[in-house]
Amino acid sequence: MTRPRIGWYVHHHGRGHVSRFLAVRPHLDADVVVFSSMEAPAELPVGTEWVALPLDNEVEERDGRVLDPYDPDAEATVRGRLHWAPIDHRGHRRRLGLIAARADELDAFVVDVSVEVAVFVRLLGLPLALFTQPGARVDVPHELAFAIADRIIAPWPPGTHDTSVFGAGAEHLHTVGGISRSVGRERPAVEPGTVLLLGGIGPVGEREAVWASLSERFPDVRWRSAGYLPGTFVDDPWEAICRAEVVISAGGQNSVGDIAAAGRPAIVVAQERPFEEQVTTARVLDREGFAVSLDEWPDPDALAEALDRVRSRPTRWAEWGVDRGAATAARLILDLVPAAASSTTIPVVA
Repeated sequence: MTRPRIGWYVHHHGRGHVSRFLAVRPHLDADVVVFSSMEAPAELPVGTEWVALPLDNEVEERDGRVLDPYDPDAEATVRGRLHWAPIDHRGHRRRLGLIAARADELDAFVVDVSVEVAVFVRLLGLPLALFTQPGARVDVPHELAFAIADRIIAPWPPGTHDTSVFGAGAEHLHTVGGISRSVGRERPAVEPGTVLLLGGIGPVGEREAVWASLSERFPDVRWRSAGYLPGTFVDDPWEAICRAEVVISAGGQNSVGDIAAAGRPAIVVAQERPFEEQVTTARVLDREGFAVSLDEWPDPDALAEALDRVRSRPTRWAEWGVDRGAATAARLILDLVPAAASSTTIPVVA
């Protein structure tokens, strides 16, 4: 058998999906072809090729016609059966065509995340591993994707989220634990009295004013920013997370995974996302004692109470399972490769 060759779709919204790929990739003993509209990371892992996909939501012009995928005539949701498949959109057609053009050389496919790509690659006859997100994804498109997936990979530990929302797909669901690319790294020493605001919390235009008000209300706190204030974004916030006495973060899965890997006390402020993804995560983390959830931002009185709560109790992050999440996900993906697979040997751009 030749070395397995895996396709991997990386959704282009935010950086969480590419971060998850980079966390799992070192554990995956296979060549990987990534398909994404995101720009490729500056350094790709060896044995990884990145195929740039055109966007499928831009307004196009053709033969004097303006084609707006958001126009009701584009029937992008196919009357509620799919999330996004606009009629006559070249970008949408080309991105699926680029995936189909490589299908013959692939042994399995990972989708993170897209109902349409999941259905498409399964129609191409490829075994399908589907990453999922928290929240009640009980609409018709998700029901279809969950039903056809050979593996559904959930990046949280067993017993935390409600699995009934996966319907018929629950029998293929694997809760692998949190996923972080920082597992095993050295942890810099904590700086007492520091509170880190990590990533995007609240409207961008209000953040500097919020920062000033927090500094005035909590003069004994040494506030730090990694991606909260303009000009403070870093590709790798690991050191900032580790040095913080408390981390205040949105409820994205990768931020949660990195905080868990660092073992830092955390306050989670859920941001608005489809299917209440972050609200669901924040509630679970608070209920199970992993972190403190803050419903209103900024609310100085509620924040003062949350800081007292989070400082007064031990963390449970060791139970979030980040030490095994990425490796378990990789094993589930490789298990999809047919035993008799014999992929064509094609050079991979390293």
